[in-house]
Amino acid sequence: MNLRQRPVPTRGRGTPHAPPRPRFEEVYNIIPVHNLIADHPSLRYPEIRAAAASLRAVGGIRKPPFAQWTDDMDLMDLLGAYFGFQRDNVRNQREHLVLHLANSQMSLEPPPSAADVLDPGVLRNFRKKLLKNYTSWCSYLRLKSEVRLHLGRQNPEVYRRELLYVCLYLLIWGEAGNLRFMPECLCYLYHNMARELNQILDDDFIDENTGRPFVPSVHGENAFLCHVIIPIYETIKGEVDRSRNGTAPHSAWRNYDDLNEFFWSRKCFKSLKWPIDLSSNFFLHGEDDKRVGVRTRRIGKTGFVEQRTFWNLFRSFDRLWVMLILMFQASMIVAWEGTRYPWQALKKDHVQVEVLTIFITWAGLRVIQAILDAGTQYSLVRERRWLLVRMVLKTLVAVTWTSVFSVFYGLIWYQKNSDGWWSDAANEKIYMFLKAALVYIIPELLALLLFIIPFVRNFVEKTNWRIFNLVTWWFQSRTFVGRGLREGLVDNIKYTMFWILVLASKFSFSYFLQIKPLVDPTKTLLKMKGVHYNWHEFFSNTNRIAVVLLWAPVILIYLVDLQIWYAVFSSIYGAAVGLFSHLGEIRNFGQLRLRFQFFASALQFNLMPDDQPMTLKDTLLHKLRDAVERVKLRYGLGQPYKKMESSQVEAARFALIWNEIIITLREEDLISDRELELMELPPNCWDINVIRWPCCFLCNELLLALLQASELGDAPDRWIWFKICRNEYRRSAVIEAYDSIKYILLEIVKYGSEEHTIVTKFFMEIENCIQIEKFTSAFKTTVLPKIHKQLTSLIELLIKPEKNINKVVDVLQALYEISIREFPKQKKSMLQLRQEGLACSHQGNDVGLPFENAVDLSNVEDALFIRQLRRLHTILTSRDWMLNVPKNIEARRRVAFFSNSLFMNIPRAPQVEKMMAFSVLTPYYDEEVIYGKENLRSPNEDGISTLFYLQKIYEDEWVHFMERMQREGMQNAEEIWTEKSRDLRLWVSYRGQTLSRTVRGMMYYYRALKMLAYLDGASEIDIRQGSQEIANWGSRRQTGSLGGLGSGMPPASRNLNRAASGVSVLLKGNEFGCAMIKFTYVIACQMYGVHKKMKNSRAEDILYLMKNNEALRVAYVDEVVLRRDEVEYYSVLVKFDQQLKKEVEIYRIRLPGPLKLGEGKPENQNHAIIFTRGDALQTIDMNQDSYFEEALKMRNLLEEFKKCYGVRKPTILGVRENIFTGSVSSLAWFMSAQETSFVTLGQRVLANPLKVRMHYGHPDVFDRFWFITRGGISKASRVINISEDIFAGFNCTLRGGNVTHHEYIQVGKGRDVGLNQISMFEAKVASGNGEQILSRDVYRLGHRLDFFRMLSFFYTTVGFFFNTMMVVVMVYTFLWGRLYLALSGVEGSAKDDVTNNKSLGAILDQQFIIQMGIFTALPMVVENSLEHGFLPAVWDFITMQLQLGSVFYTFSMGTRTHFFGRTILHGGAKYRATGRGFVVQHKSFAENYRLYARSHFVKAIELGVILIVYATHSPLATNTFVYIVLNISSWFLVVSWIMAPFVFNPSGFDWLKTVYDFGDFMKWIWCERGLLSKADESWETWWYEEQDHLRTTGLWGKLLEIILDLRFFFFQYGIVYQLKITGSNTSIGVYLLSWVYVVAVVAVYIAIAYAQDKYAAKDHIYYRLIQLLVILVVVLVITLMLQLTPFNLNDFLTSLLAILPTGWGIILIAQVLRPFLQSTVAWDTVVSLARVYEVLLGVIIMAPLAFLSWMPGFQAMQTRILFNEAFSRGLQISRILTGKKLNLDN
Repeated sequence: MNLRQRPVPTRGRGTPHAPPRPRFEEVYNIIPVHNLIADHPSLRYPEIRAAAASLRAVGGIRKPPFAQWTDDMDLMDLLGAYFGFQRDNVRNQREHLVLHLANSQMSLEPPPSAADVLDPGVLRNFRKKLLKNYTSWCSYLRLKSEVRLHLGRQNPEVYRRELLYVCLYLLIWGEAGNLRFMPECLCYLYHNMARELNQILDDDFIDENTGRPFVPSVHGENAFLCHVIIPIYETIKGEVDRSRNGTAPHSAWRNYDDLNEFFWSRKCFKSLKWPIDLSSNFFLHGEDDKRVGVRTRRIGKTGFVEQRTFWNLFRSFDRLWVMLILMFQASMIVAWEGTRYPWQALKKDHVQVEVLTIFITWAGLRVIQAILDAGTQYSLVRERRWLLVRMVLKTLVAVTWTSVFSVFYGLIWYQKNSDGWWSDAANEKIYMFLKAALVYIIPELLALLLFIIPFVRNFVEKTNWRIFNLVTWWFQSRTFVGRGLREGLVDNIKYTMFWILVLASKFSFSYFLQIKPLVDPTKTLLKMKGVHYNWHEFFSNTNRIAVVLLWAPVILIYLVDLQIWYAVFSSIYGAAVGLFSHLGEIRNFGQLRLRFQFFASALQFNLMPDDQPMTLKDTLLHKLRDAVERVKLRYGLGQPYKKMESSQVEAARFALIWNEIIITLREEDLISDRELELMELPPNCWDINVIRWPCCFLCNELLLALLQASELGDAPDRWIWFKICRNEYRRSAVIEAYDSIKYILLEIVKYGSEEHTIVTKFFMEIENCIQIEKFTSAFKTTVLPKIHKQLTSLIELLIKPEKNINKVVDVLQALYEISIREFPKQKKSMLQLRQEGLACSHQGNDVGLPFENAVDLSNVEDALFIRQLRRLHTILTSRDWMLNVPKNIEARRRVAFFSNSLFMNIPRAPQVEKMMAFSVLTPYYDEEVIYGKENLRSPNEDGISTLFYLQKIYEDEWVHFMERMQREGMQNAEEIWTEKSRDLRLWVSYRGQTLSRTVRGMMYYYRALKMLAYLDGASEIDIRQGSQEIANWGSRRQTGSLGGLGSGMPPASRNLNRAASGVSVLLKGNEFGCAMIKFTYVIACQMYGVHKKMKNSRAEDILYLMKNNEALRVAYVDEVVLRRDEVEYYSVLVKFDQQLKKEVEIYRIRLPGPLKLGEGKPENQNHAIIFTRGDALQTIDMNQDSYFEEALKMRNLLEEFKKCYGVRKPTILGVRENIFTGSVSSLAWFMSAQETSFVTLGQRVLANPLKVRMHYGHPDVFDRFWFITRGGISKASRVINISEDIFAGFNCTLRGGNVTHHEYIQVGKGRDVGLNQISMFEAKVASGNGEQILSRDVYRLGHRLDFFRMLSFFYTTVGFFFNTMMVVVMVYTFLWGRLYLALSGVEGSAKDDVTNNKSLGAILDQQFIIQMGIFTALPMVVENSLEHGFLPAVWDFITMQLQLGSVFYTFSMGTRTHFFGRTILHGGAKYRATGRGFVVQHKSFAENYRLYARSHFVKAIELGVILIVYATHSPLATNTFVYIVLNISSWFLVVSWIMAPFVFNPSGFDWLKTVYDFGDFMKWIWCERGLLSKADESWETWWYEEQDHLRTTGLWGKLLEIILDLRFFFFQYGIVYQLKITGSNTSIGVYLLSWVYVVAVVAVYIAIAYAQDKYAAKDHIYYRLIQLLVILVVVLVITLMLQLTPFNLNDFLTSLLAILPTGWGIILIAQVLRPFLQSTVAWDTVVSLARVYEVLLGVIIMAPLAFLSWMPGFQAMQTRILFNEAFSRGLQISRILTGKKLNLDN
């Protein structure tokens, strides 16, 4: 007997839960490794016992002399005793290792002959994978590995040693704490400890110091933590302290990566030694560390220095910018000739020579790159001397080449000019230049050659031979990561062709539509003479400034539009890939109905494991058969239902899976009880000989069959049946209806009575006629409608709760008369009928009519019988197709996606026992777990509560929930707040972004695995009986009264309690053990311990989740206070013990110190990752969800790890997301649409063909052991890794991993739903991208990837944000340029030049297109078309525009631009908690102002002022149409940036709220700054916080900020010359005199402000007197100017408009100079003046808001735009009721 087949108890039907385990002395996590004879479901597997036994085979290894040894100890205990590992770390890693080895052995194909003995291959493969990074590290450093195995010898000692090496690494990793982010540091520790382990295992080795057998240098209780981990941890902590909470420059302190890269050099052995030398300068982290005998120079950065400068964009992606600059230069040279086509110009000799100047530019760019490298990385020279040599040589070589090319080029023209023509001597000079150029490009040609043969490039980069290192030293520094990143030849060809098409389109467009049209206007401007300037022009002899301003927007467009071309081509390619992947083929239930029979077979094919062994699966023939089967299923070839009808097991298995999916939809309240009955596949009962398809698919089919039969009454049987059978559902409906009616009639007519015999005889006659194909000859098909009517009446009577037997008899009698008298074509006498057994043999007149005493309705009371009757009634009576079942959009989407996914290319599923084990990890901090009851019912200022909001948004789901509650015993609606309050809280929480929703979704994995394990092991009898048992179980769980037609109760009343529904009632117990060892869910609840101590409700809710989910584990950090200043930190894992009915602690592992040194989320993940299990790890954020039907495909997805994609197997499996928050509001829909295109089409193209997909916080599945040995699943360094998730993708790519993307499985994800939440999220992402530009990961990827992958990487990460910023910069440049041309007078001089105006039009057209973002929206439209159809996609796009989607996207562009640009220049990136609540609360004006003043409002007002000034001074503005065309997109941007926060703010246009908001704003403005005042309480506090980035920025950042602020002085310079008072004087003195006006205005303000401060409170009369004097002086001066000068009122207003920007510019510059000004008197004036400006800005922004609030109708329209119709209607009703209530109260 197979060891796996241990006797199991017969399955109990009374409880669906796993059998209770006995009490063990030691609490365990998943399996009781310490007690292998326990009765635990998992211990039925001999593989687990084999793995545990291998650990206990200690053999003759010398025991530790300083620890007590007992017989039950194993190898883990041995290592723990020798090296001082913590006890719980040993326990944790023991279970970890046993589970992994057991799971690996289970998946072996063919299975080993002895399952209870650990297979050597399993251990060897695991050791190779686990220690692969260590082996690579040793090879990189040219060290001999300390893993010493004699693999040729197959003996227990070799296996034991191999097992010890594996155990040692796991124990080091399990206790390393924060050091897990430093994988090569762990390699260093492992290397030294493995050496000591070898000395322990070598019995002959004697310690030369003691003369005794060797013991490790670090040993004793907790020795490893105290003497190894904590010293390095303290160094990290000290460096973090140097960072001043992330505000210090990155170059001033060492982050995780810096400390880890110290171990990329053999210097680490000399510096740290072993045992670790605590006096090493590695541990120095303070500036003034002056310990005696220690070199005080700390080790600085060794691999990379992050310097904050915008030049990083050029430095990291220099190849991109070289290409763009050189192509622009070449295009300019060619276009300047004015030929129609570029090749015509290139035929000219002088053009060919001029094009050679690109080599001079190229060399010059190399000089810039060399200088940047030296300027940013100079501090590395201290640690790496040879780097200085390379920096100097690179700079010298670049300068030399620039000089050589310049001299050679000059010689060409000198010779040509000397000879007067292109002589042979001149040509010789050209050849000399070309020879030099050939030498110059030799490295590029070599790189091209290696690009064509990528495997050679990979070999050269990955090898550690010194000769190759010497050759490549010149081109790049030798680093441990970033080697061998080239893809295979096929992938190379794919993404190369993609980019060749993109670049060809871009450069063609740029040449013909951007560069060439501007050549003639440029020449015209340069030749233009006698331009009358309206101001003092410093360069009046030329128009070069005008030319620069003309070209600036074009150059910016040229640099940006490659992003647009990428969007276009990626959309096309992504759509093509999606089509070939068969996405969107099933979009609705109508399409599912057509393919459902094939869907059933596809589900069997994909989700059920193949019975053939693995060796046969890999054969070509088997793969070909699979491909043929997929084609048949996909394109509907054959009749798969016949196969299912012949195999009842397959049909029953499919029904079990399908029904479980439908049950979960009902549990989630997505469908009603009635819809469940319509969608389920009922068990095969009542002797029905056909597949019982879902009832909703059979609707109307029977009536159509009756119609066909009636119309074709005289046709042969075969023809009628052929017509009916053309539709499978019609055939099934006819057969099921016939068999059901036959069964019912025989069931309700008493057995043994004459009537029962009559019914039996009648059906026998019908079946005989059908068999001999004489039915239409014997019976009138026109009578069938009458029979149908009577049968319908009979079923309706039987369904009713009150059974009226007399009416049943009447219907049976009528049915008898029709069937016997009218139905046969041949009339028969009563005698003939009696002879044939079709009439009663009653004699006499006193005998009653037929069926009077022959009806028995006792069996009809059964609930299962009633449910089948309802199904039959639906088939008989439905007259529509029921394509709207289910009504819920989300349910329809999920079923459609699941159905469609099974027709995609999905790997075949293995058995659950043989699948890869996996874990899910969710980091949780302090978010909502389950919404509290009071939070649900408390209304906001509009009277809208969260519950009311959800009732309107999810109206149908609320109805379904109440229906479920009533079925479960709720008597009245008030009980929802008492007995059913927990259900209500959960219902609301499942519609928010809460932890409970995430837990429910992830636990579907456990539920699915249990069901699949049952189906894998169930026999045919089990499946057949199980189907019937589920139905019987459901009927036993029925409530007492059943609703019928016309009753008040719902038609379905099946108890759908999760614990007692579906396959869960069939589980034997084995399935629990199988699911436990294959799946673990760990939540990293960092604050759970704090919540418990504070009695926080979150702790109670988390405990509730553990209580109801047995596979759930919670890891948290516990702080234990020992003394006043001594605190110990522990990583604790807990679970809920179902037997003890309480929470129990499993493991408690001490940490080296406080958890959070870097960013919070990755640190939280890192502390809990040691408790995860399995080969794979899925990262799930707290705003994600999953679905049961998708969980069924998880084992298919994990099979992808075994396939090669290109030259590598995947290390990250990308998973598709579904944004589930799209229905909450229009904003949520916009965000959902944008995210959906990114997570589907965008990721699809990134993975194939571009091969640059990273990890973006998606629910990706990681190769767990690959990542835990390479730094973990995210990076955690403070600030620079604020976008922590994407760095996992960077790290994966740099270390040779492979990221794929799979769209046949999806996971739900929530997004922010309010504008403020969205903006904070966008700010976080934009700031994170700004920090990424500084990072070593981006720099290395930019240099180590080949050219085309580098382009893909740039334009899909930081390049997208950079180009977004450049679009806004381009708008600024264009408008400032137009303002210059208008105010200077150049525009007036050139307005009649037709050519010039055409060129300007070309510029404007392009910026208009970019501004509207049409091409940016293209991926969204294309993906929507692919998955939902073209017309729905177009309609959605139009609807989105009507709901002001463009306003939202334009506003988001401003958010990204502001925070990305600020982060690049000044830093200041930080985590921004967005909150994940519902958007039902009105945000005050002051709050919106605080959030958007600097990012949007100020910029929008600046652009608005430019547009106004341009409109008043431009000659073109006289033509209204021209002005509109020129500036419509700019005005759209201005309006969007100002009005979006109010348009998308609930009750944003409510007049009363607007009034209250303005009062609140003014109160906030004038509130004085206090010591404890917050930014939302005092304007001054907020104003100072907004300057924080200027306090941390460097000198260059401050200088650039001042330079940018100088633009505000241009307003004054340009406008003062337009005043009448100047008398057309253009002297510079006019501008200088205008400053008198500025000073006068400031003086007036200071005088009034001073008087207010001194006299306003006590001597108010003096204050009023001073005010009067100031006013009189001002009026007097203005009057004198009006009388004595040409000054007029228009000049006064214009001059005021001119000096306002000047004042703002002065304030901004003063903020930069704050360190110098704050201690002076002037600073108070700056603050006071800034306050006045803020008031002015607030009034300007409030003005349009107040106007729209005052106008009637706008509030209702705004609510309709923001929310759906149901909520809008409910909101209006609520307001009416609230108003009435207020009136009554008054």
